[in-house]
Amino acid sequence: MIGTPGAPVEAPREVTVAHAPRRAGSTPWRLLLRRPTFIAGAVILLFWITCALFGTAIAPHSPFAQQLLATNMRPSAAHWFGTDQLGRDVFSRVLVGSRSILEIAALATVLGTVLGTALGLVMGYLGGVVDLLVSRIVEAVLAVPLIILALLFVTALGSSVLVITLVVGFIFTPLIARTVRSAVLVESQLDYLSSARLLGENSARVMFVEILPNVMPAILVEFTVRLGYAIFTVVALSFLGLGIQPPTPDWGADITANYGVLPAGYWWETIFPALAIMSLIIGVNLVTDSIEQVLAS
Repeated sequence: MIGTPGAPVEAPREVTVAHAPRRAGSTPWRLLLRRPTFIAGAVILLFWITCALFGTAIAPHSPFAQQLLATNMRPSAAHWFGTDQLGRDVFSRVLVGSRSILEIAALATVLGTVLGTALGLVMGYLGGVVDLLVSRIVEAVLAVPLIILALLFVTALGSSVLVITLVVGFIFTPLIARTVRSAVLVESQLDYLSSARLLGENSARVMFVEILPNVMPAILVEFTVRLGYAIFTVVALSFLGLGIQPPTPDWGADITANYGVLPAGYWWETIFPALAIMSLIIGVNLVTDSIEQVLAS
């Protein structure tokens, strides 16, 4: 592995271009594929990704079609998950509703990971005044509950897909930056960085060519963890009426629109979107736990 303590000064440069890291990289995948929890989580994620991509094609009914003579119908062969207060097929809305959740959560997580990784590399490698100032800003942001920050920004800027994606991505940036910074500080103690500095490599190359590949496991785990939180945040915003607006199918918005009829016994209108949310988050967590355990072994 790059940066083995105690290696000669010239060794890190040779190891950097060696093929050993690529051969080792296949081992974690083999270990993951042997874990039932990873397989189960991946199957759940693939199912919902398929629904997000092809939901409108595989849904038995239009998620927008209203049948005012068939409102609040119980689950049946015609409507597997029943119908809601407007006569819309709940099953079709659950399938298609996965699109907005996954689209926003995935893009926001990618944005937060990219920005947080870059910020964490700068903080951990440069250190000194830069690290001190940025760390104080990060701590100030993290002092406020993230859902409160999301509510404030979405309320001020609007609830479009772009705004929600940017807001969720930005509020996760400090969390990811803090994790990457800690990983970079560990790498900074290894000999290969001293070798890179002695060879005159600039800071950008050291951070993104030498350090970044070695902290990728931590970044990967952080990405999967934040994906689960992003899904929860997007759903929470929708539940509060600040997410995707009706009539677009959305799990959180559908729960908000129908939970008021629970006392009347129309449980299916709320339960099935809630179960969809739960299954998606469970799938992400299963994958996350498996990746974390394999990389830690």
